[in-house]
Parts: sequence; structure tokens; C-alpha cells
Amino acid sequence: MTERSGRLWLVIGPSGAGKDSLLAYARERMSHQAGPVFAHRYITRPADAGGENHIALSEADFARREQAGCFVLSWRRNGLAYGLGAEVGLWLERGLDVVANGSRAVLPQAVALFPQLRPLWITASPEVLATRLARRGREDAEAIRRRLLQAQAYAPPPGCLVLRNDGPLSEAGDALITLLAEGCLPAEANVW
Repeated sequence: MTERSGRLWLVIGPSGAGKDSLLAYARERMSHQAGPVFAHRYITRPADAGGENHIALSEADFARREQAGCFVLSWRRNGLAYGLGAEVGLWLERGLDVVANGSRAVLPQAVALFPQLRPLWITASPEVLATRLARRGREDAEAIRRRLLQAQAYAPPPGCLVLRNDGPLSEAGDALITLLAEGCLPAEANVW
């Protein structure tokens, strides 16, 4: 065990805010330097459904792993089951900082489990959210409307750092890299 436990960066925010794109951007650019490790999620969504690189599981396999304690965090959202593997806990114990795509639904549990938690809220304007949700083609117009209403009903929880992702991916992506490398957002980042 190291002297310092790692910090869990839990990336949360509404659908369409660009969490997957920002995480992929940062992961690619930070892969050749010391810094955080990026966790993948286990999801009951087909591997070819688009979006993030994840481990696709059937409902039965997910439930079996969940019951066996294979996840440090698990939750249900929008008809799917999500989990962060037990390896995340091991990495944190070894002093590694870990970046994971999370959910508002699991934030209270994460706060209770991880004292070094750093929640990061990614957001975008309603217009940008609507465009991105339509472009990814996973949902019909009614489902997109519901997601937009949900996004308007939530605000970043207290203690969250906030990164707005309305512009070019490189703008918010570079701000995310600075945050992960230095622990703070650059002054020019579009932050609430």
C-alpha cells in the first residue's frame, strides 16, 4: 500500500454533454505521461452501440458479478445497468488517481465510499445537448425530449467542479487535461 490513496475523478452530467468524447480525448493525449488511469465501465448495452469503450454484459452476467462484489459502484439508469469494476478500488489503494464516467444517481454512494472523490460535472447548453442527442441516434424524439427535461431539472451538486463543453472538443478537452494533471481548471475554461 502507498502512503497516499488515489483520488477518484467521477465524471457526471446530462446525456449529450460530451462526457465520452472528453474522456476519450484526455485518455488519448495523457496515455504517454504519468497521470491518472482511465477506468472502463461494465454496461448492459451492446458493445457496438456507440459511445464509450465499455465491457458489454448481459443482464444475468451483470447481476451475477454485482452479487459477487465485482463492482465498487453499480447503478441503474435509463433501462441499463452500469458498474465500475473492483479493479478501481485496487488502483486507488495503490495511490493511482482514477478517472471514471459515472452518474448523478451514484454520486451519494461514491461520496460515502471514496474520501478523495473529486466529482466533475460536464455540461452544455440545451441546444447543444439536443443536437448531440439527435446526432447519436440512440433514441427517438420523445426520449430526447425527456432527457432534455431531466437535464434542466438537475444542477451540479455542491462540491462539483463544472466544465462547460459547448465549443470545440479541444477547448474543453484541454481544460480537462489541465484539471486532471494539476487538480484545477485553467482560468480561461468556461466554468460556472
